[in-house]
Amino acid sequence: MLNSDLLNGAKAAAAYIGQTPRAVYHMTEKGLLPVIRKGRRLYFRKSELEAAFRSAV
Repeated sequence: MLNSDLLNGAKAAAAYIGQTPRAVYHMTEKGLLPVIRKGRRLYFRKSELEAAFRSAV
């Protein structure tokens, strides 16, 4: 279940939310997107991204 909810990297998150990878990096740096950092890698949960955009509207 967790595996299907996990997005590996900014490119995957950008494709999922319909933004550019640079926009995802920018939103992550500003603390607008929930992210899991493992070293230099970024991981995003689909459920958390959906919740972040739901609360923003």
